[in-house]
Amino acid sequence: MPGFRTQVKTAVYRFVADNAVMPTVEQITATLRATRSQVLAAYAELAAKRMLVLEADGETIRMASPFSGVETQHRVEANCKEYHANCAWDALGIVAALGVDATVHSRCEETGEALLIRAPAGKPKDLETLSSWRFHTPVHAPRWWDDIRYT
Repeated sequence: MPGFRTQVKTAVYRFVADNAVMPTVEQITATLRATRSQVLAAYAELAAKRMLVLEADGETIRMASPFSGVETQHRVEANCKEYHANCAWDALGIVAALGVDATVHSRCEETGEALLIRAPAGKPKDLETLSSWRFHTPVHAPRWWDDIRYT
């Protein structure tokens, strides 16, 4: 049987996949029949392991990568829902995590050019890129966690 922290992480991801929004602490406590303090302690452990990014209140989930808890310009349409990603790269992670046909919408922050990708379930080689630009980030990957909200 998985540990409680793993149960919380799984419940968070399952909730986001099903609902396209981050769960509240109360929703996770109800799902797991746990106490608020147990869930908050697991959230803190998950944040320390970089599995969640919490807001300053310590209970609102900002990121459960690749999913964003706030609206962004990096959107994934799948399952008749709209998911938000932390960046264009994470949008492709949402496609992979959901394992269903999806459409990615993003844009280049430098030029404003739209990015549109149609992604069939389970076939990354068959991505249909309907835009001309490529993904790039000005912050090198080893530095992303220096300020993950900015990156």
